[in-house]
Amino acid sequence: MAKLSLFDRRRRRVRTALKARAGGRPRLSVHRSGRHIYAQIIDDAEGKTIASASTLTKGSKGPGATCDAAALVGKTLAEAAKAKGVTAVVFDRGGFLFHGRVKALADAAREGGLEF
Repeated sequence: MAKLSLFDRRRRRVRTALKARAGGRPRLSVHRSGRHIYAQIIDDAEGKTIASASTLTKGSKGPGATCDAAALVGKTLAEAAKAKGVTAVVFDRGGFLFHGRVKALADAAREGGLEF
């Protein structure tokens, strides 16, 4: 068995804790790259994406690797989720630390009306 990277260990730990407390709620999954940030709300029971937003979608302005851009993605995602009738989610940060762009996205999604 190969040794896991710290990122992969964090991802497994987060996902395990997330499954334990999900309670049938959809999952808000975040992926952060060097240039962009992506977020989607996924219904794991059906295996379908309910809503998604990223710095690559239409209407996003400026560079994608900033906290302001991440906050705009969070706000956009919250609006899309509310339009589909989703208000409560569980936050899946993957193996990313809850800091900087990931935190900005989460805070904006909360301000937009999502509960987690």
